[in-house]
Amino acid sequence: MTLPRRFPDRDEVVAVRADAERLEPGEESAEKRRLAGRVLARRGHGKLVFLDLVDRSGRLQILCDESRTGTVDLDLGDVVGVTGSPARTRRGEPSLAVDALELLAKNRRPLPDTFHGVTDTETRYRQRYLDLLMNEETRADFLLRTRLVSAIRRQLDAAGFVEVETPVLQPRYGGAFARPFVTHHNELDTDLYLRIATELYLKRLIVGGLERVYELGKDFRNEGVSFKHNPEFTMVEWYEAYADYEDTMVRVEELVAAVAREVLGTTEVEFRAHRLDLAPPWRRLGFVESLEEHRLWTRDAEDLERRLRERDVDTRQDRDWPQLVDHAFSHFVEPSLLEPTIVRDYPVEISPFARLRDDGSGLVERFEYFVGGMELGNAFTELADPDEQAARFAQSAAQADGEQGDPDYVEALAYGMPPTGGLGLGIDRLAMILTGRESIRDVILFPALRERP
Repeated sequence: MTLPRRFPDRDEVVAVRADAERLEPGEESAEKRRLAGRVLARRGHGKLVFLDLVDRSGRLQILCDESRTGTVDLDLGDVVGVTGSPARTRRGEPSLAVDALELLAKNRRPLPDTFHGVTDTETRYRQRYLDLLMNEETRADFLLRTRLVSAIRRQLDAAGFVEVETPVLQPRYGGAFARPFVTHHNELDTDLYLRIATELYLKRLIVGGLERVYELGKDFRNEGVSFKHNPEFTMVEWYEAYADYEDTMVRVEELVAAVAREVLGTTEVEFRAHRLDLAPPWRRLGFVESLEEHRLWTRDAEDLERRLRERDVDTRQDRDWPQLVDHAFSHFVEPSLLEPTIVRDYPVEISPFARLRDDGSGLVERFEYFVGGMELGNAFTELADPDEQAARFAQSAAQADGEQGDPDYVEALAYGMPPTGGLGLGIDRLAMILTGRESIRDVILFPALRERP
């Protein structure tokens, strides 16, 4: 059987459904429309066959009178093209009365339960095409994610930012504390790293005079998998000359609220059974104060380790004070940050790229921001002094799993980087918040999974 190569001039189901809804019960329009999609339900009454046709935009009942269409020889899951007229049944159901029906692709596998959809979690993640095919909620979530990304770009473009592309394969990895993926370039005979962040290249562009830049793309970290971690993930990072972290706080809370309004029509979301409002201003909380509330702020590593162990926290993997204080924050503070919250002013030991505050506190102008007990991103007033940056790299390299340094980046700073505010925002986690999904795997089309045993 030779199937058609194309089915041109088709409409979307949502448009035809809207036309049909304007008709009176029992009425059929004289206008002809063409639809294409997958057959996901079939009912029959003699020579009248009722099919549910589904495309990306939605579902519509199609009425096939075999005296007009000929015999309807279809299986569930077949892809068909139909031509007919918008209609409304006597019971008021929006429909398309079909004149002609054409098979476009044959389904050769039994579909999952067409009423309940794909309910097995492993199947949903491993065979995402079936999840999308059978579950309207899944399609809606990923279409929302697409609109989210577009909305972020519109917001940044309107604010005068320039979207750029930086290398994914890098001779040095930097911009975060993370373990990289390593690959080998045969022609150059050198190892390269999949980027863990876009930060150091984007800030080179600030030095070059682009002033406001952003990149929206994939980063890669060779680390654990959890409900909020995937080894490849999507980030947007932006850098803005002549701004600091206070300016960046305002920009990110306004951007997130604007994106929510555009894709949801509201700034209110429901996440983990909590009703949250993303509208600014967000709560501000000092990093030190957040740990003091839990009686966990101390710069003495032994003392902090003792306090954590007294609370049954396993500290065996924490090899120095920076790791201990980060563990204390992530274990006790982060889960409690349900309402949108900006945590500001971090210790310099865990912030190698941020500018020191002027008060001699040993804290830097850095903030992270949280919604629903989950971090969405990280931001700084950027460190612009090349000598101090070189010293920070050396300090960090001496720490467990610290930043290893980038001499070329230090040289770029020597040409002068203006005062700059920079930020990273996790697209996957923001998608979780806006869809209400509690696992990052539900908002990534093809999440990382172990091989089947």
